[in-house]
Amino acid sequence: MSAANALAEVVDNLVYESVQVHEHGVDLTVGAIYEVVGPGRLDFGGDELEDAELEPVSTELRNPDDEYGWWDLEGGQYVIQHNEFLTDLEEPVQLQPRNELLARGGSHPSVLVASHLPLMPLTVAEGGLRIKENARVSTLVWSGERSLDTE
Repeated sequence: MSAANALAEVVDNLVYESVQVHEHGVDLTVGAIYEVVGPGRLDFGGDELEDAELEPVSTELRNPDDEYGWWDLEGGQYVIQHNEFLTDLEEPVQLQPRNELLARGGSHPSVLVASHLPLMPLTVAEGGLRIKENARVSTLVWSGERSLDTE
């Protein structure tokens, strides 16, 4: 079993497995995009921890027959939620933006994920970005030595 196929075993709710699972990892798709409309709170001890207020960004169909809509994002900061989620993760994995996202002026941080996929901040360049529902925006790869083990 390849390392990517083993990684796919801990990813649930893949949109189209044969496209998302490849030799370099597992691509994750965007399920929702939010704007931050109210501040969250973060303190030292966690007693005053409070989520930011998020408002979903709506999609628009380009054609009446389209099955999926597009998010038309202006430059700025957003928060994305992936369609997929992790199950039975026994070791951390690395979540990184896809090159296709980066090349079009979008970015999110690369993070080590130990248990569940977090909501991710998305930065969009000043010129804006259009993202279709279920677009592959991130790639999940094994971290550390596991990434070198392909057997």
